[in-house]
Amino acid sequence: MSKLLSQTIGIDICKKHLDAHAHPCGDTRQFSNTATGFSTLLKWISQWPVDRIAYEATGIYHRAFEQALARFPLVRINPLRARRFAQATGTLAKTDKIDAAMLAKMAATIQPDIRPVRSAKLAQLGELMNARDGLVRDRSALKNREKNLTLPLLKQQAKRRIDQIAHQIKAIDASAQALISADIDLARKREIIASIKGLGVLTAAQLIATMPELGSLENKQAASLAGLAPITKQSGQWSGKAHIHAGRANVRHALYMPALVAARFNPDIKAKYTHLIGIGKPAKVAITAIMRKLIVTANALLKANRLWKESLA
Repeated sequence: MSKLLSQTIGIDICKKHLDAHAHPCGDTRQFSNTATGFSTLLKWISQWPVDRIAYEATGIYHRAFEQALARFPLVRINPLRARRFAQATGTLAKTDKIDAAMLAKMAATIQPDIRPVRSAKLAQLGELMNARDGLVRDRSALKNREKNLTLPLLKQQAKRRIDQIAHQIKAIDASAQALISADIDLARKREIIASIKGLGVLTAAQLIATMPELGSLENKQAASLAGLAPITKQSGQWSGKAHIHAGRANVRHALYMPALVAARFNPDIKAKYTHLIGIGKPAKVAITAIMRKLIVTANALLKANRLWKESLA
């Protein structure tokens, strides 16, 4: 009977092994995190109809797993949400086996959206953008430290390191753009996103890498996924201020400077920004609204497969 019942699979991934739990039948197994282990895991999973396979992002350790199980309905769960779900059910203990069971139960209960696995090229682009973000943070920290240096030797070393980082960033940018240019679909996405006044090919590459779902979402979903949809706080007669929360911080980081540029030079965006400031909105709130408009616009244009055009109104 259990062979005919659809199962939700939870998988806890670590460097050496995968702990798997099938819900509701309760069957558990452990597999090696290798090509051989994936093959055995596939045979185990294939004995049931599967609704979802839930797992947490674990750096480089989940990438090969995703590619091996790409034909299945995969859902990647935020680790913090998974832990809070376990606590809400009264499960305080934490082991790999327990985590797998909690992931399965959470996916069966909440039924999160199933999204396609990133292609190998998108995974490579994402790795390049992550490396770039790290170098930008290093450069900012080094420039801040440089201001307090007094010894000529330390100043020279700091300058050489800043120059080296600039060279590394330039190389990463060239590699990322070449990767996009070699793929027709990615190149078209870059063309559409970069056509929005205020955005450029670098921001386009960052959005393609960090939010590959763009173009397949509803506008509200796109804003929420980016963490740019205000979350209402209300209880009884009390009503607090709405704030943005969660979502993908790297998308917001990618949009912040372009939003400042768009607020000055994109007529459509400038009109919205001016209106928000005119009715008393703080500058940070107005810029957040501009970032939301940019991501929603990019999503709509990608869905329609057309370039941005300045409004004639």
